[in-house]
Amino acid sequence: PPPPPPPPPPPPPPGYQETKAPGPSGSSVAAAATGAQSDVSRLYFFLNGEEKIVEAPRLQPQQTLLQYLRDEGLTGTKLGCGEGGCGACTITVANYDNDKKKVIHKAVNACIAPLCSVDGCHVITVEGIGNAKSLHPVQKRLADAHGSQCGFCTPGFVMSMYALLRTNATPSKAEVEHCVDGNLCRCTGYRPILDAFKTFCPATGEGQEEAAHGGCCKEIKDGEVPPYAQTAELPFPPQLLPEAFTPAPLKLVGELCTWYRPTSLDALLALKNSFNHAKIVVGNSELEIERKFRGSNWEVLICTSHVAELNTISVAAGSVELGSSVALNRLYEVLQNEMANKPASETRTYQAVLQQLRWFAGTPIRNVGCVGGNVANASPISDLNPVLMACGAKMTLVKVNGERREMFVRDFFKQRLYRQTALGPDELILSFSIPATTPLQFSQGYKISRRRDDDIAIVTAGLHVSLEQKGASYTIATAGFAYGGMAASSVNCPKTQEWLVGKEMSHETLKGALAVLAEDLPLEPGAPGGMIEFRRTLAASFLFKFFIHVMNQTTPDALDASEKSAGDMYSRPISKGLQHGKETKDAFIADPIEGPFKVQDGVGSAVKHAAADVHVSGEAQYTDDIPNPPGGLYAGLVLSSQPHARIVSVDASPALAVKGVKGYFDHKDVPGSNALGAVIYDEEVFATNTVVTTGQVIGVIAAETQAIARQAAQLVKVEYERLPHVLSIKEAIAANSYIGDECVIQSGDVEGAMAGAEHTLEGEVHIGGQEHFYLETQTSLVIPGERDEMTVWSSTQNPTKTSNFVASVLGVPKNRVVTKMKRMGGGFGGKETRNVFIAMALAVAAKKLNKPVRIALDRDQDMSISGQRHPFLCKYKVGFTAAGKIMAVHAALFSNGGCSLDLSRPVLERAMFHIENGYAIPNVRVTGRVCRTNLPSNTAFRGFGGPQGIMACETYMDDVARFLNLAPDHVRGINLYPARSAVTPYGQPLVDCHMKEMWDSLLESADYTARAAGVEAFNAANRWKKRGIATTPVKFGMSFTAKFMNQASALVHVYTDGTVLVSHGGTEMGQGLHTKMSQIAASELGVPLDKVFVSETATDKCANTHPTAASVGADLNGFAVQDACQQINKRLEQFRRVKPEATFAELTMAAWLDRVDLSAHGFYKTPEVGYDFVTGTGKPFHYFSYGVACSEVEVDVLTGDFTIVRADILHDVGNSLNPAVDIGQVEGGFVQGVGLFMLEEMIWMKNGSLFTKGPSTYKIPSANDVPIDFRVKLFEDAPNRRTIYSSKGVGEPPLNLAASAFFAAKAAVASARAQHGETGPFRLDTPASCERLRLACGDHIVRTFAPKDKLADGSW
Repeated sequence: PPPPPPPPPPPPPPGYQETKAPGPSGSSVAAAATGAQSDVSRLYFFLNGEEKIVEAPRLQPQQTLLQYLRDEGLTGTKLGCGEGGCGACTITVANYDNDKKKVIHKAVNACIAPLCSVDGCHVITVEGIGNAKSLHPVQKRLADAHGSQCGFCTPGFVMSMYALLRTNATPSKAEVEHCVDGNLCRCTGYRPILDAFKTFCPATGEGQEEAAHGGCCKEIKDGEVPPYAQTAELPFPPQLLPEAFTPAPLKLVGELCTWYRPTSLDALLALKNSFNHAKIVVGNSELEIERKFRGSNWEVLICTSHVAELNTISVAAGSVELGSSVALNRLYEVLQNEMANKPASETRTYQAVLQQLRWFAGTPIRNVGCVGGNVANASPISDLNPVLMACGAKMTLVKVNGERREMFVRDFFKQRLYRQTALGPDELILSFSIPATTPLQFSQGYKISRRRDDDIAIVTAGLHVSLEQKGASYTIATAGFAYGGMAASSVNCPKTQEWLVGKEMSHETLKGALAVLAEDLPLEPGAPGGMIEFRRTLAASFLFKFFIHVMNQTTPDALDASEKSAGDMYSRPISKGLQHGKETKDAFIADPIEGPFKVQDGVGSAVKHAAADVHVSGEAQYTDDIPNPPGGLYAGLVLSSQPHARIVSVDASPALAVKGVKGYFDHKDVPGSNALGAVIYDEEVFATNTVVTTGQVIGVIAAETQAIARQAAQLVKVEYERLPHVLSIKEAIAANSYIGDECVIQSGDVEGAMAGAEHTLEGEVHIGGQEHFYLETQTSLVIPGERDEMTVWSSTQNPTKTSNFVASVLGVPKNRVVTKMKRMGGGFGGKETRNVFIAMALAVAAKKLNKPVRIALDRDQDMSISGQRHPFLCKYKVGFTAAGKIMAVHAALFSNGGCSLDLSRPVLERAMFHIENGYAIPNVRVTGRVCRTNLPSNTAFRGFGGPQGIMACETYMDDVARFLNLAPDHVRGINLYPARSAVTPYGQPLVDCHMKEMWDSLLESADYTARAAGVEAFNAANRWKKRGIATTPVKFGMSFTAKFMNQASALVHVYTDGTVLVSHGGTEMGQGLHTKMSQIAASELGVPLDKVFVSETATDKCANTHPTAASVGADLNGFAVQDACQQINKRLEQFRRVKPEATFAELTMAAWLDRVDLSAHGFYKTPEVGYDFVTGTGKPFHYFSYGVACSEVEVDVLTGDFTIVRADILHDVGNSLNPAVDIGQVEGGFVQGVGLFMLEEMIWMKNGSLFTKGPSTYKIPSANDVPIDFRVKLFEDAPNRRTIYSSKGVGEPPLNLAASAFFAAKAAVASARAQHGETGPFRLDTPASCERLRLACGDHIVRTFAPKDKLADGSW
């Protein structure tokens, strides 16, 4: 329904009177001096040192700080998710803390922080601390350490570290790693970010060895670290100090709601009495999610941040007392201090709370989220509530009349009722009391989630016992057990608690308690949240761990040595790394006349990203940062809510009635063609008669603001007639639902080899999809011009395709549409085709209205409609010898293509091309089918089918080894491609194959033999923790498999001052392409690197280009740039010969005066590529990239939690164009591969909608997930003569090396299974989530709740 008219301002409660502040700086003091509680109706704060006053109508209580900052032009603060889960919006907020009696600085998520919350504060953004010409030390150290790639997340990281330094100028390395736990990066792999920030730490042994860059990649050289001093920072404004500023009550009236901020408990209770259903807000971390994603709105919001009684925290005898509005991180600080200064026996409850707070959200959320809000929210999966319930914490409630009552936290939640509590409608939570412990009291908190950092719990628990000593034994006097994630609320376990009283702390008691616990925590099949067997197993495992923990402190002799580690709480060492890449700037032959020339920072030099300084300063402009053109409008997409249905009717009238809406447009408004598609035209810009997926575009709204456009789009009424739908590969196979014909590659006699093999083995594996999670969502701005011109700014890897289809939908010639892009905030393949339909929809609206129209998709919408990596199913049969030599493979691949073809066919083909990975297998037959389903069309993603084919290959290699009881790495090693005379299953000879040489080199440098023995010894000594070590190779084909796409062009302009402007067809998404192109131009022309500039990618500079993809952007565009430069050099040759000592500027001026053209268009096409699937002939790849990785992983058998202990990588990039950039690509690719194979899981609901559509539910790796010891080396002295400067592409191949971590985890699970007699092959699908790892371990606890080899469900 249309929104109701704005409510009238609610009447103030008794004792309140609204007054205007007399002046900015003394306003609150003046208001307070009257002695009455007078409201101030405007905000007063400072922004980057500048005084700000904001009042109606601009001031709206629902407005976030991020919206305000970006409206102010401070676009360095980014919108990445809108839910406080990615950290791209992190800023620093400073205020005077009356409790601490000093100014405090804290990192805050601006995307959820209300603008109203910063009254009396100093807000500091990335622009406020430095700029590209004068960088702050944090900014400079990060830039110089290669800590930015796409740069979109970079300002958030800068501000998280800045906030830490303003609190502690010499932080520990642990504090550094902790401070970025709320920041996500999809590009770098985190290692260089952490290395840069750790330079602020005092020199200690913490973290052990420092990074060694081999003299090539370390911009921050010894003795050159920019100094840091807090005294040089932005001062806290004196106008906000207590002597000048006293916060007054606020009453801020907006169009949709009113914000109150009382400054006393009496005033708060009066407000609560007047507005019974008002929402209490402190950190806004929950309410903003409700408002943005569920459309909630509240007429009255009451902020309790300035009520002293709710914001104090103190240590009493035997407890910590805190007000309900105390921030989580403030509680964390106090409890840490208590633990540091008191005996451990007195602080076990505090330790349990800390254990939960450590992994509770991220630092910016903990800085503002409060304890009372967490408890009152009554989430059934709360991290904190079960611990407070179990330990006997108390809480005090206060009624509006001042009456108070005290109760245990365990009695606050109505058991098994969703979000229902004992809090009365006339009550507020006043305070909490957390008890200390006595020597025989023990408490622990437990939590398992998909990712350790900043993730919602799957199951969480608080466990507490009080013991009595009786001789040498201990009996349980009382017990408090509480769990989250096991019911509709956090629940107590009364049966277990009662059963345990009086029983001895022993294995026998534990066994009985586990049986009773199952009665306390039943989960029926189909219970909300799924994962039934896993959750029940976790609940029991937590109790098991707790018993071992307590017994290890009371009766350690009663425990077997191998089980003691089960009771240890997780503790992660400080991460470290080693990187080595040889600079190759002396590897090419220079010619003094024709070039290339030896220049500073030219080809082969490890220079930082060309845009690094503007990344770290927030000055780098992305599409959504472009100022809105005059009259510019915002778009809102009207999307299908059904996976397959006939459209009966569309009624846009409710949306058109909303003030500020300028129009609704759909297929009836398309002046040209409504069809599109990456390969065939099997999609529609706007659905006409039928929708084939949830999230399909039906129409588009154009409105004055982004908020109005989104709101109005949701008001469009669409009536459907539902049709049958197919979502999974299994369903598609059953329905014979495919796109295109079967694809086949075959070599040798597979049937004959199978018949003659000593052994054969069959199996299958599901390989899950993956969300791109580029930090910058799909973003476009379309600007109409004269005579059918249209300028499209789009975050795209494919400007030409974008232009061509915009021209098509508008019905105009291609030469009237120009697409431009300066940079992307990540792409990874997701912006190769799936940005196009969005730009087309906007173009229709822009054409109709003759006004600019723009959109930046919300994260949830982007994830729901733009497609992901293809899920795969591989069924295989392998023939092999008793020694482990693979003789034949027959594999059938099925991919989930979604509702249209897009790029699914070439993705499938590349998976088939990689079915043998790096192994010489004489007889291979692989078939492939693309399954048509009613999911959004899946698309390109880094690796482009290669990771799925390689994972299938490594799975059958692992199965063969386990079948033969051989070490998997031995079986891999004896099957590797030889250095010479090797031919792939598709008939392509391998030239310069380094596979075996690199394998042997890495095993030696990684100390594999000794470490494998160490893993075996560790496993023998630990029953409930296991380690695995695995080494995997990668052989990755480099080229587009479509022949016509292997071409590129470039345009080079030389100016008479000796500077150079390069335009090329490639796009910059963080991979350093512009940096490498600049280095090539510098070396070819003989100019310093700082004389070369790449501005943007535009189709009016380089036309008819192909997408930047397939890891060959530098190969193709580099040759094109070289060609253009060589043309110019040839023209300058006569002037160089006449005056060899002349500067380049002098040469160019002389040439210009002689009327010589100083511009050139370069072109390149890859020779001898192309494969014909019909005849099975041709050469699909120009060359191959090789790599080897060895990973060691530790798995907690009881929970499935894992840690990558160490990863060693050796990767082949030929002669590196830039070793620093290439190492960054290797590290970032590997960590993204860890996400693919071990963490990230897409979950689709039965109605075809995506459940995991934001950082709260979809978990990419965080800084806590990188290998603790991360070692990367570039393979040396292996030039690739086939491409530019003997280099190799690097973007995609390293991702596949993360398979080593997957199989190391699988090896750890195999060790756990072997303890109870289960040996041989077993299935482990990807991702190897904690659920899959735990269920695969197969111990007696799992067997209680799950059948043998129970497989976790997946959205395949």
